[in-house]
Amino acid sequence: MRIMIVTDQYPPMVGGVPTVTQGLAVDFANRGNQVWVVAPSSGQRDVHRLEQKVHVYRFSSFEWPTYEDLRIPFLPILPFRRLLKKIDPDIIHIHSPIVLGNIAQIVAGSLRKPVIVTNHYLPINLSRSLSSDPLFGKPFITVTYSYLVHFCNRCEYVTAPTMTALNLLYEHGLRAPAQAISNGIDLKKFSPGDRDIRLQQHFHLPQDRPLILSVNRLSQEKRIDVLIDAVAKMTQDVHIAIASTGPAEAELRAKVEQLNLMDRVSFLGFIPDKDLASLYRLADIFAIPSEAELQSLATMEAMACGLPVVSADAYALPELVHHELNGFLFQRGDSEEMAQYLDVLVIHKELRRQMGSKSLEIIARHNRIQVLDQWEALYLRLSNEFVEAKERRLRRHRERKIASRARYRKTRPRMVRTSDLAIDQPFASEE
Repeated sequence: MRIMIVTDQYPPMVGGVPTVTQGLAVDFANRGNQVWVVAPSSGQRDVHRLEQKVHVYRFSSFEWPTYEDLRIPFLPILPFRRLLKKIDPDIIHIHSPIVLGNIAQIVAGSLRKPVIVTNHYLPINLSRSLSSDPLFGKPFITVTYSYLVHFCNRCEYVTAPTMTALNLLYEHGLRAPAQAISNGIDLKKFSPGDRDIRLQQHFHLPQDRPLILSVNRLSQEKRIDVLIDAVAKMTQDVHIAIASTGPAEAELRAKVEQLNLMDRVSFLGFIPDKDLASLYRLADIFAIPSEAELQSLATMEAMACGLPVVSADAYALPELVHHELNGFLFQRGDSEEMAQYLDVLVIHKELRRQMGSKSLEIIARHNRIQVLDQWEALYLRLSNEFVEAKERRLRRHRERKIASRARYRKTRPRMVRTSDLAIDQPFASEE
C-alpha cells in the first residue's frame, strides 16, 4: 500500500507521539509498504530524506512559543498539495490535528483521499496551568475538545490508543466511525532479561539498593515532581533513575537539591533506543506519576520487561495498571500514597515478582504484530471503500449521461427531409 503519515511531532523530537509515528512508519515500510511521513523541519527550510526506508518530508517551521521543541510549519498548502498529487497515497493517517493535520485534511478532501486521524492529545498536554485553573480550566477544556471533535468528525475514521481516550471523544460529541487501537509494543525487543552491568556502571547506578525507574518526557503534566516528593517520604533505602529530557528538567533538578536527594536520584537524560530495554531490565519497579496519559508507551515497555508499576490513577493508566494485580494506583498528585506503595514493593521482593508476572500477562494483549495487522486491515478496507465509491460515482455519471441523451432523442423536434414533401402537387383551390 501507499501510506502517508502526517504529524506535527516526529524525531528528533522526544515524546510519545514522535515515537509512535516513527515506529508505525518504519514498521509499515519493513512490511513492504511504501511510506511517506510529512512533518515540520527543525529549521527554516524544507528537507527530504530517506530514513529507514521511509520518505520523510519536513516543511520549514518555527518554534512554538509556549511549548518547547514543538514546531509550527509555515502553512505549506501548495507544496503539500503538489506532494500529495505526486505520491497519490491509498490512505492518509493524521496524528496531530494542528497545522499539518489541518492542511492534510483540507487537501485530501479536495483530491478525494481517505483520511484517518488518531488522537493522542489531552487539553493538559497543551497547557497544564490553563487546564487546572479554577476560573479558565473548564472553558479551556471545552474549547479544546470542541476543536478536536470537530476535526475528527470531518475524517473518514477515528482511532485512539485506549477506550478511555475514545470515550473522552464520544463524551464531547464524536460521531465519525471509530475504534480503539493500541499503540502496541514490540515484545521481542522489550522482554525480561539479564542486567547489563556495564550500562549500570555507565550511569553510576548503585547495585546495593532497589532501583525505581521513571521514563517520561520532563514536562509539567508528567508530574515527576510528585515522584521526587515521594522519594523524600519513603522509609526504605532506594535509588530513583529519571530518564528522558524536557522543559521542566532544570526545575526538577533544583527540587532534588532542595530536598537534599542528590545521592538517591539520578537524571539519566535522553536514552537511545538501543539502550531502553536494557535500562528497564536494571530496574526493580517502574513509577509513573503522570496526569496526562492516553496510553503510555513507557509503562507498556516496562511491563513487557516484567516490572511491577506504581502509577497515578489518571486517564488511561488504569487500563494497563490493575490495582493490586500488577501494581498499585495512587490518587493523582498524592506523593505520600505513592511513597507508601513504593515502600511496600521495595520490602516485599516476592510481591514484585508476582506483580511483574501479571504485567507480562496483561501486556501480551498489546503485541505489536497484531496491532500492525489491525492497522493494515483498516487501511485496506477504507482504501477499497473509497475506490468502490469512486467507481460508483463514475458509473452513476455515465448512466446519467446515457439517460440524458436518451431523453434528448425522444423530445427533440423531428427534422423533415425535403424529399418527403410532395412539392410537385398543386395547392388545393380556395374555391
